[in-house]
Amino acid sequence: MESEDVLKHGENSNPNHMISDRSPINFQDTLPESVEVAIIGAGVIGISTAWFLAKEGLSVLVCEKGRVAGEQSSRNWGWVRQQGRDAAELPIMMDSIDTWETIAKEIGDEIGFTRHGVMYLARKESELAEFEKWLEIAKLHQLDSRLLSGNEVDNLITDKPDQWEGAMYTPSDGRAEPFTAVPAMARNLQGKGVLIRENCAVRALDIEGGRVAGIVTEHGLVKAQTVLCAGGAWSTVFMGNHDIKLPQLTVRATVARTEPSTDFYSGNAVGGGIAFRRRQDGGYTIAAGGINEHFISADSFRYLFKFLPVVKESARILRLRLGGDLIERLLPMRHWSADQISPFEKTRVLNPAPSKGGIEKMRRGLRKYLPLLAEIPFAEVWAGMIDVTPDVVPVMDEVAAYPGFYMATGFSGHGFGIGPGVGKVMANMVLGRQATYDLDRFRLSRFSDGTNMVPGPGL
Repeated sequence: MESEDVLKHGENSNPNHMISDRSPINFQDTLPESVEVAIIGAGVIGISTAWFLAKEGLSVLVCEKGRVAGEQSSRNWGWVRQQGRDAAELPIMMDSIDTWETIAKEIGDEIGFTRHGVMYLARKESELAEFEKWLEIAKLHQLDSRLLSGNEVDNLITDKPDQWEGAMYTPSDGRAEPFTAVPAMARNLQGKGVLIRENCAVRALDIEGGRVAGIVTEHGLVKAQTVLCAGGAWSTVFMGNHDIKLPQLTVRATVARTEPSTDFYSGNAVGGGIAFRRRQDGGYTIAAGGINEHFISADSFRYLFKFLPVVKESARILRLRLGGDLIERLLPMRHWSADQISPFEKTRVLNPAPSKGGIEKMRRGLRKYLPLLAEIPFAEVWAGMIDVTPDVVPVMDEVAAYPGFYMATGFSGHGFGIGPGVGKVMANMVLGRQATYDLDRFRLSRFSDGTNMVPGPGL
């Protein structure tokens, strides 16, 4: 019923840019007998890791069950932000934003990277006081974040002045274009010899003597010295088939883009429950901040206690949903053999319907805070499923049970911006190099060794 409601709302619920399982297959390299590194998942994390491994001259295969960047890597807001990051993530993110800039210079306009700042808007002094707490982290890293007065905000955002008490602002933050950025990187990688194959689900790991020896895809076995799982929302399912517990759930986020409009602010901003950023095509990407919808599943109960801290902290913005394929979610396929059709082949591209409530909240927010956009039509409306961990920071680690098997997942709604930085981290990890950053917060074992779950500032 929700899909029908969206259609009645008058917005385009079948966008012409959004990737689905009916989208053309553009990457169909022949599977090799062996490679040095096999990567599961062709989102921003998988492609970015391949980017840095290719620079080291390693042979790399990236297998994608659906389409390159078909899920959250093309459905996000397009923010490339340092501001508001978890303290452990920030150094990686600072490297990542510089890397986005370098990639954009190498590839060109399809990346859509530019630095026009990120702004967290405040309607009252108490909000500014909360923002000010994070500035202590920024100072430690000499980041250019600062508080703005209401007048300073009005000088930057020219639509409807005198409505904001102030803001936290990081001028060096930027944006990129999710529709095109990761596919452009993938095409560039093909030119460098990286093999990429869409519609090629990895069903299972190939294990020899307790160590990873390759992957079993729906099209056959590929030997590999090392395997990385960068499967986003699907990582828990893949891990579970090998009895690896990864407490990760998903939330639905609805996003829209407008037709071209007046440029009243060239950066990214969020406040009053509405998020917006200027787009390369002259429109704005819009999202309803403060709406995260979780569809109840068997894992909701399985990992309930792990998620209690973040549920309590996010109670005001979290919405629980029962609709859709409830029975399938409550009775999921947990195990299968390498010669069986896997869940990844049954759902090539996770393509949830947009939320009617999210669309309505966007429109209310635009009417209240951004009247220049209030009557501009939405050219597209879409939704994506965000992979979330109990502490809202990712896992970047080798899996102790299977030497040679690594994972990078659970980026909790902020993986696009940090993607290239994570790619460098994971490439170095695969190469056995000493970590440049303290990665202790991102270890897999934190979910099983009694570590208290302290939610970061994600979502």
